[in-house]
Parts: sequence; C-alpha cells; structure tokens
Amino acid sequence: MPEVKKPREGSKGYWPRKRSIRIYPNITTYPESDKPKIMGFAGYKAGMLHAILFDNRKGSLTFGQEISVPVTVIDCPPLKVIGVRVYQNSVDGLRVLSEAIIKDLPKDLSRKIKVGNFKTEEKLAEMEKNINKISRVRLIVSTQPRLSGVRKKTPEIFELEIGGKDVKEKLEFAKSMLNKEITAKDFVREGELVDVISVTKGKGTAGPVKRFGVKIQVRHAKKKLRHVGSLGQERPGKVRWSVPMAGQLGFFRRTELNKRVLRIGDGDITPKGGFVRYGVVKGNYILLEGSVPGSKKRLVLMRHVIRPPKLRFYLPEIREIVK
Repeated sequence: MPEVKKPREGSKGYWPRKRSIRIYPNITTYPESDKPKIMGFAGYKAGMLHAILFDNRKGSLTFGQEISVPVTVIDCPPLKVIGVRVYQNSVDGLRVLSEAIIKDLPKDLSRKIKVGNFKTEEKLAEMEKNINKISRVRLIVSTQPRLSGVRKKTPEIFELEIGGKDVKEKLEFAKSMLNKEITAKDFVREGELVDVISVTKGKGTAGPVKRFGVKIQVRHAKKKLRHVGSLGQERPGKVRWSVPMAGQLGFFRRTELNKRVLRIGDGDITPKGGFVRYGVVKGNYILLEGSVPGSKKRLVLMRHVIRPPKLRFYLPEIREIVK
C-alpha cells in the first residue's frame, strides 16, 4: 500500500502570519460605482442560528424543497457620521488633502477626539476650492455600541468610502450626510451580496502541527512527536521562510466574499435568554447566509461585492428561523 499523503495546510497566500494591528479592520479596496452611495457598513457579530428556506432557484438540485441554512446575526445600530475626509493621488499613493469634523461630537468620543474648534465650514470651503485635486471622498463614522447588545461605551472610528465617478457629486453627498445616521437599509437591500472583513478568533502561539497540519512524527525521530522533521537543506545554511514552524495562530485580518443578505430586521431575532456570550439584539440587524470570521461582540465590516457572481440578486423565501 502506498503511503497516504495530503496537501499541506496553511495557505502561503496569507503571509506573514502576524497579529492584526487592532481588533477591528479597515477597508482598503472598494468596487466601482456609477452614482454616489455609501460603499460600506459595520455591525457587531451576535451569534448564529439556522433558517428554513424555500429554494426557488431554477436549476438547483433542491428546487421546490425546504432547506436548512446556517445564518449569522449581525447587530447593526446606526453609524454616526462625524466628518468628511478627502484624498489626493500622489507618487506614494493616496495622501490626505483635508478633513472636516463636526463641532457637536457625541460625548462617548471625548476619550478619542479632543473637543475643540474644528472650523468645519472653513474646511468644507477649502475642499470645494481644491476640488480638482480630490480623488477620493470618505466619511468618518463612529459606531454607537450603547444601542447594541455589546456591553461597552467607547465607539469605534473608521472610514467609509463614497462611490461614484463625479467628485463634485460625491462631495455634495458627503456634506449632506454630515451629523446624520446611516442605517443598514441605507447600505444594502435584502437579497443582495456583501463582502465581510473581520479579525478572526485569536488562538495564541501554536505549534507546526496545529498551525500548518504537518505530519506527527514517530518517537524515533529525535524522540519528538509534534515537530517538523527537517528545517531545510545544509546549503545555504539558513532556515527559509516557507518552513512550517511554531508561531501566532488566529487574530488575523480576513476577507470573505459574497455573503447573501437574507433579511434586514428590527429587534425580533433574539432567542429566549439572549445570544450566548452576547446578549440581546435591541435594534436593527442583518441576517447573513453562512458564517462570518471573528468571535462574538467583534466588529464586522461589510462592503459591496468586489467580485460578483452571475446570480447577484436572489431573495429566497424564509419559512422559519429556528432560534
């Protein structure tokens, strides 16, 4: 009998395997859009349930039948728009040209942003004056964790891009959103697809067997079991970066593509006793088909799909959500 082998685990596409800089990510790449609109959103991962759907996709193997699908509940309190930031292209990439922050900031942001004279009107006038230099327009938004089931007070601050091709229209749209709230329905519709970006569960330091799936050695191999048989050849006398070794596992920034939005609801999804290790979803939520990277209470960022499949819009009939 030949020796049974399997492909190596641990993709080289994700390298180096280091801890994420912070506990919630930022969105660096957005798809193109024809009209000005908000290209991203965010919410807290509450937990998972499963839904009974009626499959009405023609050509599907389960067409006309009821199927059980795992779903993830994302608690989505409204995002507060606290500023506008514009960028210009440079030799080294995008460079911040100017930004305008609202004067009446929420009290929860006092520990992150020092209250002062932000000169909002002057900054906006400066943006209009240098409109020919602007290449990107983004909103500075903050979360409102007090409206969610997460037991914390300090909001997260990040940027969301404004889509569109005309810079003047994008800037006017951003100015109209200042000091307003963005809801889940402003971002996406039921049946559409989104990409999710999050930081995965942290598992600390792990050995090469758990981290890369190498074969467990027999006892005669250096009197060890869970180790790499060889660290490389004799010449050149160095250990290559591709050798599987112990190190950080988890707490990585990961992006998963094409998660379908099954429902956008308001406070009717919490099971009896609340979600384990989360609590109660008080307000708006998004029901995504499938799993989402990250632990509970972690902020999950969503954007419009950057690699859409052929079936871009599809809204199945939800018969029941088993709580």
